[in-house]
Amino acid sequence: MPTKQELKQLASPAKLKVRRGDKVVIIAGKDKGKQGYIAYVAPKENKVIVMQDNPNNPDQPLPLNAAVKHFKSKNQYQQSMRLTIPSPLHVSNVMVIDPATGTPSRIGRKKEDGKLVRYSKKSGQVIKDAPIYNKAQNS
Repeated sequence: MPTKQELKQLASPAKLKVRRGDKVVIIAGKDKGKQGYIAYVAPKENKVIVMQDNPNNPDQPLPLNAAVKHFKSKNQYQQSMRLTIPSPLHVSNVMVIDPATGTPSRIGRKKEDGKLVRYSKKSGQVIKDAPIYNKAQNS
């Protein structure tokens, strides 16, 4: 039998105040203080994956809060390797960067012209949805 908390989560998942493409700063964990953008959002688990731009190779962003996975060679012709895999962060451990001031800010929602929009509580400025770059669309 599911617990009371599980039933609440199944009934209505919480509306997250972060979206894919938002510029964020990590406020807790091993990468505290680092800035990046949200690459993936899992609303049911309240998790996000944060990536950072790679100055050496713009096509390959670097994951923040990454875990290293070791792969051993299966035979003598294969090489052992270490892969960095992005591990998800809880939504409460990231803050959206205010577009006006460039500092971390809490996010609120209000109605403007009959639409619900997100705004920064620090400056009061509306946060527009970030453009999402998708390689599949450009190919």
